[in-house]
Amino acid sequence: MRPQDIVDYLDVGRTPPTPVSQAWIAAAFCPPELRTEAQKVVLAESDALTDALMKADLVVIGAPMYNFGLPAPLKAWIDNVVRVGVTFGFDRARSDVPYWPMLPTGKRLIILTARGDYGYGPDGRLAHMNLVEAGLKIPLAYIGLYESEVVAVEYDEFSDDRLAASISEAEMSVDALVDQLAMAEYPAT
Repeated sequence: MRPQDIVDYLDVGRTPPTPVSQAWIAAAFCPPELRTEAQKVVLAESDALTDALMKADLVVIGAPMYNFGLPAPLKAWIDNVVRVGVTFGFDRARSDVPYWPMLPTGKRLIILTARGDYGYGPDGRLAHMNLVEAGLKIPLAYIGLYESEVVAVEYDEFSDDRLAASISEAEMSVDALVDQLAMAEYPAT
């Protein structure tokens, strides 16, 4: 147990972030000092989400696979936190590397996922169809969340011994991961 840690819980299924819109894009790409009050209002939710992400040392995402990809509210969260000038930088003058991550270093990402079929893991028969892990790892690494772990339950649609074994294996993996994280040197936030 780490009683000094603070847990910030966000359920995007129950409280989905507002999807990115044309007004959001116009506000996000406007220099902060030139934003109108209306643009500040449009970005307020994104500001809160990116602020929480900036403060987090560990990000745990529960992500079921829906038709090979992410649920729409989780994609809306990603769209709100991958923000130019906030979580990634951009400068056209840097022709070799015009983009760079802006999240503070040392953060970790844990993805807990469930899949109806099986074989979506690395080198699995359906690995090429696993858009959940790519849909999280790629944009989050882009902003600086490089270190990630995945724990998955498969065989959801089969409801047989394979599902029970997959759940048991996932629970053991989560327990081992919790033990490892409990020993990690994360600052109290």
